[in-house]
Amino acid sequence: MRRAHQGEILSLEEVLERFSGGPKSGVFTDGSCEGNPGPGGWGFVWVEDDHIVSEQSGVDANTTNNRMELTALIAAYRALPDDCAITVYSDSQLCVKTINEWAEGWEQRGWRRKSGPIANLEIVKELYDLANRHSRVTLQWIKAHDGSRWNEYADSLANAHMRGSG
Repeated sequence: MRRAHQGEILSLEEVLERFSGGPKSGVFTDGSCEGNPGPGGWGFVWVEDDHIVSEQSGVDANTTNNRMELTALIAAYRALPDDCAITVYSDSQLCVKTINEWAEGWEQRGWRRKSGPIANLEIVKELYDLANRHSRVTLQWIKAHDGSRWNEYADSLANAHMRGSG
């Protein structure tokens, strides 16, 4: 989560007050974890013209950061109508490359990598299926903590468990 000073965790309201950059429409996702594994959270926010259409978040008592990033993407895709044309943003290059570059080849090889097992296979397969059903949705990487309002907001949703809410 964006911190103005070491250890400061911003609320959703503070994020909206402090940040205005980045895309004004799209779905922004994020996952977080304290320790890896450890307690974690995920969140997404769907915005159109800088107005929130939908948002969700959740927590897991014992998880990893990658699982939370993938879970946020799954929840976001589930919230979208199948015919929706929109960009989904994730600040996890691993997740974006998994779906956009690697999953097709893994599926063709019976869900195997050349170099070993696929981490989080069950949720990778679920996300890949959802992405394929949403043919008009583009999954795109966005840089973390660069002042993009809605990416910072998704980060705040994912980190709500550290504020004792969410």
